[in-house]
Amino acid sequence: MKLQQLRYIVEIVNQNLNITEAAEVLYTSQPGISKQVKLLETELGVNIFERNGKHIKGLTPSGEKIVAIARELLVKAQSIKSVAEEETCPDKGVLRIATTNTQARYTLPNVIKTFKEKYPEVSFHLHQGSPSQIYDALMAGEVDLAITTEAQYLFENVVLLPCYLWNRSVVVKADHPLVAFVKQNRKLTVEELGKYDLITYTFGFTGQSDLDRAFNKEGILPNIVFTATDADVIKTYVRLGLGVGIMASMAYTEDDSDLVAIDASHLFQSSMTQIAFRRGTFLRNYMYDFIHYFSPHLTKMQVEKAEQLRDNNAILLMFENMQLEEK
Repeated sequence: MKLQQLRYIVEIVNQNLNITEAAEVLYTSQPGISKQVKLLETELGVNIFERNGKHIKGLTPSGEKIVAIARELLVKAQSIKSVAEEETCPDKGVLRIATTNTQARYTLPNVIKTFKEKYPEVSFHLHQGSPSQIYDALMAGEVDLAITTEAQYLFENVVLLPCYLWNRSVVVKADHPLVAFVKQNRKLTVEELGKYDLITYTFGFTGQSDLDRAFNKEGILPNIVFTATDADVIKTYVRLGLGVGIMASMAYTEDDSDLVAIDASHLFQSSMTQIAFRRGTFLRNYMYDFIHYFSPHLTKMQVEKAEQLRDNNAILLMFENMQLEEK
């Protein structure tokens, strides 16, 4: 059994069972991968993949277990390299982050600027996507850290660290009737919001369940006419007059002076942004520093303590007495 063979079967799964795409990612040939997979299956005496002729159609039950263990071994192998690199070139390396568009656009720029000033020789790679895409990238080993703003249920089998709380604002054009709530110092209500077409985040992306909860509590069915994964897209369609936007408050900036933001934090439960990494990952010192820059209460000591805990509920309990910043 060779480490490269394990890398091949994991990458085939990462590429939705497409050997050609796996070969392209790994800079090798499709026949070469197929040959090594068959050699591995022969050595083990079991089929890893279910096949329909020459085509792979899925994983066998044994294959699912083998791929899961192979992922862990590849993480360990990368950790061995990282230990050596930390000793030989502590300020050089690669940092790969997966996060949402809103985080990448509104929260990370200053963090990355600070990080690059200290670590100019660390190559930084930023991947953007939905929570499920972020999780898949983390578990596939495509990124070192994942920053998630919701859907924490996806991240149960990784180390998940609480960073800060965030809430939402309602965003409208300057001539919209809801602007009266701002001028008259009145608090927006769910009942009033329910009168209008709504534009918000894609379901399951960042807190759609909180929106549903708020409307369900009042017995109102929200009329969601458009959804997107990007706050900038939401603002674009608000400007076109398609509806009232509901988005993260941090995404409203001075560049949006043509729009009016109405505080909606009293309508929706605060959501938590968290940073995740795979258990067993060896974190380079510059990775600890990035985590600390992103969330100052997450010192190296706190992160190491959290990693020793059995699950993410225990990690939350560890931090429960800490007052998280609201953004």
